[in-house]
Amino acid sequence: MKQIVLILGTLYGATSVILGAFGAHAFKKILPAEKLMSFETGVKYQMYHALLLVAIGMFLNFQSGLEKGAAWCLILGTFIFSFSIYLLSFADHWGINLKWLGPITPIGGLLMIVGWFLLLFYFLKRN
Repeated sequence: MKQIVLILGTLYGATSVILGAFGAHAFKKILPAEKLMSFETGVKYQMYHALLLVAIGMFLNFQSGLEKGAAWCLILGTFIFSFSIYLLSFADHWGINLKWLGPITPIGGLLMIVGWFLLLFYFLKRN
C-alpha cells in the first residue's frame, strides 16, 4: 500500500505540473476564461493532494483501516474531482455533452474531505 500511495502521489504531482503548464500556455488559446479557471482549480487540488499522498506515503505504515481508508479516499477523490473538472472544462471545445459529470465532481470532493477526516481520526487515535 505504501508503494501504491507514493507512486500515485508522484504521478499526480507530475501530471499536475504538466497540466498546469498546458493550462498556463496552450489551453489559454482554446478555453474561455471561466473554463480555464475551473481547469486550474482541478490542477491545484490535484497538486495539493499529490503532496499529501507523498507525505503520508513516507510517514504512515498503512497497517490500520484508518490509514488505508484515508489513502484510498484521497486517491479516488482526487482522481474523480480533478479529472471530471478537466473533462468538463473541455466539453464545449470538443463539442460533447459531459454535463452528467457535473454531479460526479462533488463526489470526488466529498471523498477528499472524508480522507482528511480519516487522517484526523487516525492522528487522534494514535495519541
